[in-house]
Amino acid sequence: MEINLNRYINKQTSIAPLVVFRILFGFMMAGSAIRFWANGWIDSQFIQPSFFFHYYGFSWVEPLDSLGMYIVFGIMILSAVGVAIGAFYRFSSSLYFLSFTYVELIDITNYLNHYYFVSLMAFIMIFLPAHRRFSIDVYRNPETYRSTVSKWTIDIVRLQLGIVYFYAGIAKINYDWLIKAQPLRLWLASRTDLFIIGPLLKYKWVAYVFSWFGCIYDLTIPIFLSFKKTRWVAYIAVIVFHIATSILFPIGMFPYIMILSTLIFFSDEFHEKIIIFLSRFFSSENLDFKVERGQIDSIPQKIIKIGFASFLVFQLLFPFRYLLYPDNLFWTEQGFRFSWRVMLIEKSGMATFYVEDAKTKRKIEVINSNYLTPLQEKMMATQPDLILQYAHFLGKEFKSKGVNTPKVFVNAFVTLNGRSSKQYINPSVDLMTLEDSFQHKSWILPFKG
Repeated sequence: MEINLNRYINKQTSIAPLVVFRILFGFMMAGSAIRFWANGWIDSQFIQPSFFFHYYGFSWVEPLDSLGMYIVFGIMILSAVGVAIGAFYRFSSSLYFLSFTYVELIDITNYLNHYYFVSLMAFIMIFLPAHRRFSIDVYRNPETYRSTVSKWTIDIVRLQLGIVYFYAGIAKINYDWLIKAQPLRLWLASRTDLFIIGPLLKYKWVAYVFSWFGCIYDLTIPIFLSFKKTRWVAYIAVIVFHIATSILFPIGMFPYIMILSTLIFFSDEFHEKIIIFLSRFFSSENLDFKVERGQIDSIPQKIIKIGFASFLVFQLLFPFRYLLYPDNLFWTEQGFRFSWRVMLIEKSGMATFYVEDAKTKRKIEVINSNYLTPLQEKMMATQPDLILQYAHFLGKEFKSKGVNTPKVFVNAFVTLNGRSSKQYINPSVDLMTLEDSFQHKSWILPFKG
């Protein structure tokens, strides 16, 4: 087995798919950051809020001041362009990964699955020799040119994309999605205003067709993209599926990221044609040298094996950590994030907090909008760990205002996938007595389907 693994790791293939992916990924990420800036989201998400919800273990990550946040996004844009054109590639890819991941760690209410995907992919790109052809680095140092790379450097990108799709498909195998066609029945019924297809979206059977097709699509599309005979049909399905989701749902850049990223499943010849086409705009003598010297893999083989294996094991197991917790995953959300559960739930709620002075027994109702943005309040109301973080913030806030040993209680109600609203958190529990951890949160009331 070790011999086969060594043979696989050392197997060489054309670098062209990796080069095209580098260009597309870099420019997509630069465009995404520019879009974020242009829409004023730097200000609304990182400058205006007075309180930020942190990931467990990352409470030390805080936003910079206004100028600092704009500088971070400037660095993000420049480093993404650096990745795209292969300029100072290792430095640019490392800088992009750090700046993007830093921004995503600031406030958990901004979490999206495709941000997680971008962070993972940016991290992977640091270690890939994607700058060894058609790049500024090759222009600066022609001896770094390579026409081939180890096959695993391309397969790991395909594997990451396959994991996103396949695990999203597994996540759709649940009662709400397949038997009740929820939450698509709710979402599609609200889009009957759409041109031509709108009137159809009010019918229940359409939601069932979308639900079952979405599940089958996610489970099978990486397989169909992997085989030459089915690749073009599968890619047309990728385009149709993601364009449709971009029209129906506000999911930002995700559809376009997947449409362009899945091109890496195509053959070496396909990507060679793209590079030849792009070469028309440059001097091939400057950007595409034919000098190959020395070893391409500067990273020791042992580190490659350990790193690749660890990454694979983590990716395969981490999404299943929810099995360690009791009760309904969609209700408790314990193990929900970082598991490719894309658009699976329609969850809304309302959380009213009370701060009690332990000495006088006087209770004060908190006005959440005094401390949270509308987005933060919406996200907090349905996620237990965020409710706990906010409760601790309120405790400290009111203590600074003279409340003796404040107790914090919440009266929270949540509706899940069209069900009636139910009480979410035990209202008699003083949240100040609790600490967040990876253990089961017994103060979440049991799910009542």
